[in-house]
Amino acid sequence: MACALGARLARYGRAAVTLAGTWTAALEAIASRGIVVDEPGGVWSATVSVAPLAGPLGAADVVLVLVKSPRTTDVAHAAARSLLPGSLVVTLQTGLGNRELLEEACGPEQVAVGVASLTATLLGPGDVRVAPGRIILGGPAPGVARFAELMAASRLDAEVSVGIERVLWARLAVTCALNLSALTGRTHGTLLETPEPCETLLKAAREVGALAQVKGIDLGGDPAILAVEAAESAAATRSGMSHDLERGARTEVDAQNGAVVLEGRRFDVPTPVNEYLWQRIREKERSSAG
Repeated sequence: MACALGARLARYGRAAVTLAGTWTAALEAIASRGIVVDEPGGVWSATVSVAPLAGPLGAADVVLVLVKSPRTTDVAHAAARSLLPGSLVVTLQTGLGNRELLEEACGPEQVAVGVASLTATLLGPGDVRVAPGRIILGGPAPGVARFAELMAASRLDAEVSVGIERVLWARLAVTCALNLSALTGRTHGTLLETPEPCETLLKAAREVGALAQVKGIDLGGDPAILAVEAAESAAATRSGMSHDLERGARTEVDAQNGAVVLEGRRFDVPTPVNEYLWQRIREKERSSAG
């Protein structure tokens, strides 16, 4: 996702973009020949700067956080070192706790949140395939509207929503439900074909919806329907968490299903299906890492 957005911001938005990370091969490839983007309109490239996450990093008007949740703490401290008084930190991560970690490190007045529905598939170091989708931003931080305008100038479908909490929790409900794909290894579409996995998917989404409701966030409809629609629209694919497990990487299950379980305990909302998914995926994670 960093390659997909960074390339567009640099090429079309005329922004001075620096990608900071820890994957040496990607940093070297991007420094050598830029980011290569493969999308429905063709293949193109964009030149950006690169830097190791450990720094030194220069000052930034906007810090866009796109890492997996287990790395948020490290990135939060790096982001804080790059901030100017009017800088904006934007997280497009899915899960609970990321925003709070960034606010603690950078200050709540400088942090904005968002959801991205475009998809980016890494083909190799600095080489990405992108399918279009929307980016919805929100939060009280000054500069959110200005950043949305930059994204629009970068030919990204971006908007600012006053109901961002509803958007975030709807996305969380869908993600927690579709994480069943990571546990079973099945594609999203096949989860809907037999009763038991389909029922598990529906219940997981509704548990998140019930928790949101208790917290005063109305999703505006049945989150299970949203999960089914998402599974149908990406029927031939599996969750990103499936790929994490295959390569022995840490997943985001703690910040997603796990965080829902812990928040449910705080608000006395039962979340047995999310707890089942959390524990079983954690077991599979430990097994694949070993």
